[in-house]
Amino acid sequence: MTVTIYGIKNCDTMKKARSWLEAHGVAYEFHDYKALGIDRAHLESWVDQAGLDTVLNRAGTTFRKLPDSERENLSRDKAIALMLDQPSMIKRPVLAAKGKLLVGFKPEVYAGTFAG
Repeated sequence: MTVTIYGIKNCDTMKKARSWLEAHGVAYEFHDYKALGIDRAHLESWVDQAGLDTVLNRAGTTFRKLPDSERENLSRDKAIALMLDQPSMIKRPVLAAKGKLLVGFKPEVYAGTFAG
């Protein structure tokens, strides 16, 4: 089974998620989208599966620093373009495993996904 966790290396939530995976013996690949970038196909797929409001980190500093004109009337395409340009706006972590997409880190959700 391939497990890929997407995020940013120095993010505290990422560190918690990666520690959880390691503590539970889950092998994974880490994709740092701040260093390696992310492509439109991934973002479109994530938005389709999880929803724009789940994938776009509106609470983060990067999003909040945008001018009002950029934050208002966000269409799917406009939001994806913003996330492509500034991957820090993608909620972290994004975990792809067992045909599921998990956005954010909740230990109980990870436990349910990897149980058994």
